[in-house]
Amino acid sequence: MNATGTNQVTAELAIIVVNWNGGELLKRCLNSVRTFPPGASFELLVVDNSSTDGSREWLETQTDVRLIKNAENVGFAKANNQAFKLSNARLFFLLNSDAEIHAQTLDTLIATIRAAKEIGVVGPRLLNPDGSLQPSVWPNPTTPFETLTNAFRLYKLMPKRVRAERLLGYHWDHSEQRKANLLSGAALLIKREVIDDVKGFDERFHLYGEDTEWCLRVVRGAWTILFEPAATVTHYGGASAAKRWTNLEKRRAEYLAFFQFQRLALSRRLVLGNLLSGVFIVSTQWFWRLLTLQSRDEPSMVAKLYRDELMAVFSGKNPGKHEPSPSRVRR
Repeated sequence: MNATGTNQVTAELAIIVVNWNGGELLKRCLNSVRTFPPGASFELLVVDNSSTDGSREWLETQTDVRLIKNAENVGFAKANNQAFKLSNARLFFLLNSDAEIHAQTLDTLIATIRAAKEIGVVGPRLLNPDGSLQPSVWPNPTTPFETLTNAFRLYKLMPKRVRAERLLGYHWDHSEQRKANLLSGAALLIKREVIDDVKGFDERFHLYGEDTEWCLRVVRGAWTILFEPAATVTHYGGASAAKRWTNLEKRRAEYLAFFQFQRLALSRRLVLGNLLSGVFIVSTQWFWRLLTLQSRDEPSMVAKLYRDELMAVFSGKNPGKHEPSPSRVRR
């Protein structure tokens, strides 16, 4: 790791951006911060995971950036942890390199997180590039109920209000402030005390799954995670992954991360329930595509992943973990 930059003073807020071949989206991301800076003192930290598209060279010319240069792509979790250790700020704002903040976003998030001692994490309303909603609030941990209800569209039998409250995600309009067990890691404001208490991201995750595991750890640590719709961020989504993997490869990485999250964070009973539900769903999808003469590449891949994971669980190799009791609140 090699850190450079001129802004070395202690700031109230550290804005952390992890970059891997971010290109023009990275420039738009940083320019949005410069256009809509917070009222509080801040520093801009960028962790570059060995980019080869010229973005590292561009970052080296930005005098307002503290740059951490990694010799390899160490992943999202480890890169953020590097920034946590480097900065003395009281607040951390994690921002994806393919995201742009809007006017008053940072000030609104800061005001919200300062509203109560128990609030440890706040996330904004995410928008797609066309201005439409990008769902960012999800149930955590996932249960067979949510999985089966969404897969087979059983939610159509539920009143809209109940559906929105129970399933969140695409079923909820994200119009109100609310507590959450999982927010998208694309944009998060975090108190330093949370990192001191529950620690940073689990570096066993390279990409995907780390925010799910970390958010659950935060909630179990008796901290409040809050969604704040008055703050908005445009998120292009998946830009780096698209440069690295095909759609099928990306799906594989997502499933493997989900299985890893379950092994590390959930009880054996819930792990088995989720895996058996997944097997049933993907088997149904496979047979439907067979009957309708559609490609079965994805369900075939996913089915194998589920079978391998189930065999590992039943053999005791990946037994899952019992949920730990919430730690005592330290304020």
